[in-house]
Amino acid sequence: MRAFIFPGQGAQFAGMGKDLYGNDKAKRLFDEANDILGFKITDVMFEGSAEDLKQTRVTQPAVFLHSVILTKMFSDFQPDMVAGHSLGEFSALVAAEAVTFESGLKLVSIRAAAMQKACEKQASTMAAILGLDDETVERICRETEGVVVPANYNCPGQLVISGTLASVEVACEKLKAAGAKRALILPVGGAFHSPLMESARAELETAIDATVFNKPVCPVYQNVDAKPYTDPAAIKRNLVEQLTAPVRWTQTVQNMIGDGAHLFVESGPGTVLQGLVKKIDKSVEAESRQTF
Repeated sequence: MRAFIFPGQGAQFAGMGKDLYGNDKAKRLFDEANDILGFKITDVMFEGSAEDLKQTRVTQPAVFLHSVILTKMFSDFQPDMVAGHSLGEFSALVAAEAVTFESGLKLVSIRAAAMQKACEKQASTMAAILGLDDETVERICRETEGVVVPANYNCPGQLVISGTLASVEVACEKLKAAGAKRALILPVGGAFHSPLMESARAELETAIDATVFNKPVCPVYQNVDAKPYTDPAAIKRNLVEQLTAPVRWTQTVQNMIGDGAHLFVESGPGTVLQGLVKKIDKSVEAESRQTF
């Protein structure tokens, strides 16, 4: 069985998607995206710098567009299951026909803007913790004063934490003392997948509630609990919860393998997810497609 997986924020790169624009179908979708967003995101994607692409309001729709438009170019896109990492869950839902291209892009744009506003309210960040078991990281987060929580369970020995700048810095020192190989503050705009995103929740929930969701063509494994869903109401609820809950990527991949996935195809910019899959289970095949 084939699982298609979709990357999230952080996979962007300067010039992303430019090679796709020569295809008539891709060009139509990119031009449609410019109209939907109200600005020429193609200019930033194709010609902008890495710094230009770092803005959350640009990054999220850019990664979404690269993933979704690329997937629409595949002649062999017949997924048995799909999943996406954080933002990538929206790409997965469009690929699985649960949401239209236009609706998916609008939701991603609203999500990005709401998250950007939440980031600006308080100094916050994320940090990658390497070489420690999940339980130790979880315990030290609980014992650290202020807001700091596990945010991304990426693979065994790699867990990203999220919270206020001060609390994350304190937790990093404690985690290094506990034996972490590295505790690296990430160059991100804020504390994604933490309680500090709560202020973005109402805006996103209103937008999701107003959007038509259909039954996907295959199960969508969602971040909040790593389980497969096909019911539109449940998918909507999980998308809202995802904003403040951790991304359970390790468990998602393990569950997909348990349900029969033997080949994982990463669709979109970068190769991060392909690498994570191999770290989670070396027995399965994983590949990355960045062009068609």
